[in-house]
Parts: sequence; structure tokens; C-alpha cells
Amino acid sequence: MFNMEGTLLKSPSIFPYFMLVAFEAGSPLRALILLLLYPLICSVGGEMGLKIMVFVSFVGLKAGSFRVGRSVLPKFFLEDVGLQGFEMVMRHERKVGFTNLPRIMVEGFMKHYLGIEAVVGREMVVFHGYFSGLMEERRPFEPSLNSEIIGFDCFNNSLGQNFQSPFKALHLITEAEKRTWQTLPRSKYPKPLIFHDGRLAFRPTPLASLTMFIWLPFGFLLFIIRTLIGTFLPYQISIPLLHVTGMGGFFSKPQSFHPDKSKGTLYVCNHRTLFDPCYISMCTNKPLTAVTYSLSKFSEWIAPIKTTRITRNKDKDMMLIQELLTKTDLAICPEGTTCREPYLLRFSPMFAEVAKDIVPVAIDMKCTMFYGTTAGGWKGLDPVFQLMNPYVWCELKILEKVPHCMVCETGGQSRVEVANYVQSEIGKALNFECTSMTRKDKYLFLANNEGFVTS
Repeated sequence: MFNMEGTLLKSPSIFPYFMLVAFEAGSPLRALILLLLYPLICSVGGEMGLKIMVFVSFVGLKAGSFRVGRSVLPKFFLEDVGLQGFEMVMRHERKVGFTNLPRIMVEGFMKHYLGIEAVVGREMVVFHGYFSGLMEERRPFEPSLNSEIIGFDCFNNSLGQNFQSPFKALHLITEAEKRTWQTLPRSKYPKPLIFHDGRLAFRPTPLASLTMFIWLPFGFLLFIIRTLIGTFLPYQISIPLLHVTGMGGFFSKPQSFHPDKSKGTLYVCNHRTLFDPCYISMCTNKPLTAVTYSLSKFSEWIAPIKTTRITRNKDKDMMLIQELLTKTDLAICPEGTTCREPYLLRFSPMFAEVAKDIVPVAIDMKCTMFYGTTAGGWKGLDPVFQLMNPYVWCELKILEKVPHCMVCETGGQSRVEVANYVQSEIGKALNFECTSMTRKDKYLFLANNEGFVTS
């Protein structure tokens, strides 16, 4: 049995996790109120400080739609896990985790990513389907285990106060010892972190949160400026100006790549943000049309390139794409949704049946403050958050055109073989891992729906 905050997490502060709940499940206003109360939280400390954070973060939230504990917090918990504490806990076959936080915040992380058998934490009081902001009183937990129990905790000894059964051994860890711990490397995650949601791309400590709120008005002004530059100015002017505003990047293409005036090239890229086709257009210095599925009306309105919607009806979509390829070049993202981590989702093979000239494009995007994608939020804000970042870095690599012997029309390859070939080439270029996960898997995990979009 182990105390999560005292045994696994390196940081002694739990404030960032409540800031994530307040911002992602609530609103920026709720997060600002929590930040303004931080001096009071520090002054009262202990149990009272915890209750203030819980109340501000949870009161009024709908209990049935609360998914931050599964979709947002695990990423930040994993990035705060200490390697030494992780190894101490995971060497045991049966594990029970204890936490001072509300159980709903940590259960998804400990069960799904660490494989912990049971999680013991405080329950939230729900009133008519909404969180009241109050926690139920702690109840002493008596495990029904026949084996002897080994406990891991920090020196506040929360385990000893909340468990009635005696421990065979109780290991206490000091804060000085935790400061020497290494961060758990991604390669040692028990389960890979492929999907996560939320807008904040940084750990919202009090100082970092204050910086964000100071930046917000300047960031919104920057969004307007970048939008006007990208929408109304030609690439020869807009690219240098966007670079001055903090939108940098590295573009590369093979020597054999010479985009000409002929039409019919299909650019197939992995999907990091909704701006991926725009970067391809900038790199090739050619107008093209982006094939989209769940782009918001606002994003279509401010897009500097043409967009066209597909319907997920295979026959209709194939006819539409074939018709468009006779008029212009196209950019398509066959993953069907964005992925923030260094993984590639399964490529839908439809593109392999509609084009002879297929050019793979590898894209990676780095942002400093906000994510410009969401599964459970309002997609109309995606371009706003993306362009509000103080600094955005894009690495784009145009790869060699798929050989005609590898395409369906001239090479006799199956559409699945072509899709897998393109996915593997992009994965090699980015050093990303290819997976068989799909858009449906992502939305079921993060938003509890299948990601369908209705007209």
C-alpha cells in the first residue's frame, strides 16, 4: 500500500492538479479565482487548504460529464512520477494506492496507466447530479488481504492514520530524498500515453498560471494579428511576418521534389493541428485544398486555403476527392484526428484508391502554452488557442513521392499496403511509433463518444 503524493510524485505541491480541474473542467474564470486564493491556501495549509482547492475547483460541475481525471490529469501525473518511487511500488505484485485527493481525480491514472488494483481516496458529495464542492469524511480502510502488508509513505504518515491493519513494514520517504529522484522516462511507462485532452500545454504552477493570465490579453491580440497576416497577405510577405510574431519552423524537401503547375498531387500527412495543410501550402508555395471532416465553421472562415468537407460515406468521398484532384492539389490527413504524442494512428486507406501521385508529408508541432486541439471541448476555439501561443515551432518534411509500383492504380498494391507504407515512411522521418489506434479509439477514451460530426 502506498500514498500516491508521498511515494510516487516528485513535486510536494498538489495545486497544479486542481488548477487543471478548474481550467479544463470549469473555465478560465474559475481558474483565476483559484489562483487569487492561493495565498490563503498557503496560509491555512493542510486539510483546510485542500478543502478550499476542492471546493473552488469542483463546485457546480456536472458529475456525469467529469472526464478530466481520465483525459487530462494522467499526462501531468506521469510527468511528475519519480523513477525511484515508481520502482519501489511496482516491484510488488499486488498494489493498493491511497490518496488525499478526491478519488475521481486519480483513479483513471492509477488504474489505467499503472495497473493499481484498488484506489482509496475521498469521495465527492454529489447533489442532484452536480458536485457540491465538499468531500465525504475519511473512513478508515481495512483491506481484505490475507497477505502481509508493506506500506510506502512520506513522513506525514497518512497511511498510518487511515488504515487499521498493521503493516509488516512501513517505509517513510523524506522530501530531501525525493528531490534527488529522477523523472520517470517515457520508455518505462507501464502503458504508453497516446491520448490526452485539455488546452494547457504546461504544468500550471502558481507562477506559470499567473504568467498565463497576464499573457491572455496579449495572446488574443496576437491571434488577431497572425490571422490577418495569414489570411490576407501572400506567402512571400506573410511567412517572414509570421516568423517575427513567433511562428517559426523548419521545412525540408528532397532534391527530386519540384512542384509544378500541374494538378492532381495528393499530399498525405500525419495530423498534429488543424494548420497542417496550411504549412504544406506554404512549403510548396502552391495553393491547395484541405480535405477535412470535423473542422468548425469558424476555422473554415479564417482558413488561408480552401477546405472541403467529407462525409465518411466512402463512395461519395472517393468521387469528391477524384473530382477535386482534376482541378487542384489536395492535402489529406488519413489519421482522421490529431495526436499530440510521438505516435501515428492508423491511416485510413481510402486515399490510396483515389490518387496516383501521392507525396507523404511528415509534420511535428511544438507549442509553449496552449494546445490547439480538443476532443471534448469546443472546436471553434482550436485556432484561437493555437495562435495565442507565444511561440509555435513547426517541423515539416516533404518526403519522396510514393513510387508508382507501390500505388494501387499502377502497382497493383492493396489500399491497406499503400496506407501502411505511407504511415511507416512518415513514422521513420519523425521517429514516431506507428499504432493501429483509430479516431474512434481516441474519442471513446477521451470524450466517451465515437467522434461523429453531424451537419
